Amino acid sequence: MRPLDCPLIFLRFIALSGALLSANVLEAAVYEVGPNQACSDIASVRWEALVPGDTVHIHWRPQPYKEKWVLSCRGTETKPITISGVPGPEGQLPVIDGQDATTRANLNYWGQERGVVKIGGSNTSGKSVPGYIVLENLDIRGGRAPFTFKGRRGVTAYSKDAASVNVEIVEHLVLRNLVLHDSGNGLMVSPQSKDVRVERCHIYDNGNPGSITEHNAYTECNGIVFEGNHFGPLREGCAGNNLKDRSAGLVVSNNWIEGGNRQLDLVDATGNAALNASPAYRKTHVYGNVIIEREGDGNNQFVHYGGDSGKTAGYRKGVLYFYHNTVISTRSRSVALFRLSSEEETVECFGNILHVTSKGKNLSLMCKLGLLKLGRNWLTEGWVPSVDDFTGKIETLAASEQGADPGFVSLKDQDFTLASASPCIGAAPDLPAGLPPFLRRYIRHQQVEDLPANGRRNLGAQ
Repeated sequence: MRPLDCPLIFLRFIALSGALLSANVLEAAVYEVGPNQACSDIASVRWEALVPGDTVHIHWRPQPYKEKWVLSCRGTETKPITISGVPGPEGQLPVIDGQDATTRANLNYWGQERGVVKIGGSNTSGKSVPGYIVLENLDIRGGRAPFTFKGRRGVTAYSKDAASVNVEIVEHLVLRNLVLHDSGNGLMVSPQSKDVRVERCHIYDNGNPGSITEHNAYTECNGIVFEGNHFGPLREGCAGNNLKDRSAGLVVSNNWIEGGNRQLDLVDATGNAALNASPAYRKTHVYGNVIIEREGDGNNQFVHYGGDSGKTAGYRKGVLYFYHNTVISTRSRSVALFRLSSEEETVECFGNILHVTSKGKNLSLMCKLGLLKLGRNWLTEGWVPSVDDFTGKIETLAASEQGADPGFVSLKDQDFTLASASPCIGAAPDLPAGLPPFLRRYIRHQQVEDLPANGRRNLGAQ
């Protein structure tokens, strides 16, 4: 039997071989953490010894858990390792607060200053690449300077780029229904990681005042999907982007993305040459999202695609497929939908609602470079191709709907569903073959629902 730090519930799975009972017994432990539970605190969990099928339940309590830890364990596809918050009586998520947090003495791992919860990289685990991990139903906060914690070097300050969740290396990770806020970065995923899914999380109020290098989410890995998330504004005075990504195989579907210097900053991979070489690096899918640029947000560009390192040979130089999004600007001045980093970047844009609440001429589609293939969309009448010295090209593939009002139920209340008289109803074009289908829509907030399987799709995300 595995040594334990606190009483546990065991689930035993017994393998049969013919008519004989095998001597092999696989134990899956369930740790119950919290008030009146077997484990009074998070440090009682043997994080360094979790095995496939293990589950950690962290129960809500009125005061935050001021504890931090590392996950450097590996489950299997059928028996993932799951860390799950148990909500309170009114649905409150357990709070993990990095400010003044402590760390289990047995956990000896580097990079403690870079995150409240770290995934991958520990001196006490034999798993070089952790994987098949689910982290869900927790409110994780407080990973930023000048906050401090007590770790292997005593009282230590968080680094400037600390995150609520810092993923150093992982394969097959699900982050679900997390609240990630009040940190340098809400989420950070590093380049050696593979197959990460971020779903139904609320990521907001991150960044460092006066800095452009910390973001709500900053990710670079081989295969990552964001679906059903609510990306809110960054901390006051912070100039980072909402979602900054350098990944191969990026999918951003059915999210609500509001605020940030840019809502989406999709640039070049810089930490893993294998990402640049992957065919998936050349195809990026952004669809089904509500994307909002507010008065006072830093940059006037919604989406930057290509690269920012200055090493242009490694830029994406592929296609951004941008479809079935509802894009809204409430700025009084001009905005640009796309900034491409070179003439070798392309956007295919169709099925969207692209609307500015000020004059139509304040909606420009491009900045200076690149190719835009413009299919059927709804655009605010009076839009312009660009307000810059545009040297790229716009190919019009289909005529778009234009007008003053796309027919939302309530623009003021941010209800972007379509009223019965909207010209966008049933007006979407068919998707080109090979693209991920638009099968679900975002529901405020952090929910998605299936769309009817048949029938004409509406323009936009709703």
